[in-house]
Amino acid sequence: MTVLLTGAAGFIGYHVAEALLGRGERVVGVDDLNPYYDVTLKEARLARLSTHPGFSFHRLDIAEREAMFALIEAESGIDRIIHLAAQAGVRHSLVDPFAYARSNLFGHLVVLEVARRLPGLRHLVYASSSSVYGANPLPFREEDRVDRPTSLYAASKRADELMSEAYRHLFALPQTGLRFFTVYGPWGRPDMAYYAFARAIARGEPITLYDGGRLKRDFTYIDDIVAGVLGLLDHPPGPGEHRLVNLGNHRPESVADLIRLLEEGLGRRAVVVEAPRPPADVEATFAEIGRAREICGFAPRTTLAEGIARFLAWFREWHRV
Repeated sequence: MTVLLTGAAGFIGYHVAEALLGRGERVVGVDDLNPYYDVTLKEARLARLSTHPGFSFHRLDIAEREAMFALIEAESGIDRIIHLAAQAGVRHSLVDPFAYARSNLFGHLVVLEVARRLPGLRHLVYASSSSVYGANPLPFREEDRVDRPTSLYAASKRADELMSEAYRHLFALPQTGLRFFTVYGPWGRPDMAYYAFARAIARGEPITLYDGGRLKRDFTYIDDIVAGVLGLLDHPPGPGEHRLVNLGNHRPESVADLIRLLEEGLGRRAVVVEAPRPPADVEATFAEIGRAREICGFAPRTTLAEGIARFLAWFREWHRV
């Protein structure tokens, strides 16, 4: 049995791959190593994965359908797909919207076409996002209306969910869409706030703080996310079912508290520049996680203080600070 994992060189993808390999799975990784953020970090993740005999890697763009179709012809035994590849970043969708159309829309469609060509497919698990909830009332529940996105990124992820629903109806593909909530931790993405703040504080550079740090996010530590991904992977829905599941910490924390923890861990005060909240950013996120708990016993355990301490231990080593 083999798992096809797209976005294998990404933050979540790398950690999911390590966990799968650690339990003896064979993993076929796919990633195009796009330069949205430091490719050196992606290559370092891949180097660690490549030490496992059960890991093979294909550098290709998921939007290249013929290459993806050739891949599943060459790799036998794929019975599950974890699709995490995407153009990430809420604000970057204001800068390069076409990248989101290619990776998140066309790329997701290609993965669906790959899935329906695998006769032994047991489960397609794919990444959606808490961004689909927009400015909905808290906490965010899977049954909430999600037809008022506040960013193109969010709209692209909602479109992925709708495409998956169509393929469930047309081809009976068993699928689970994961609505991730602000994932953080070691080997993380440098474009995300916690990482960018840490880098700036360590260098004595200013950080931009929106709305006085009052914005809140449901920060979710990477190990808890991986446990949720694998737990849901191992509990597929019935034939022809498509479900959407929140994976969050169920505990919103203020950005001001995040900065305080980074300051304490780095032993330096942040140089703060105040700014109003951008239109693509929501005031708060908060995951209702009862569905994930019911399906696979999902129970995040890592506090923000614990998670930031672990992140900073890695950060100091990686950046030699």
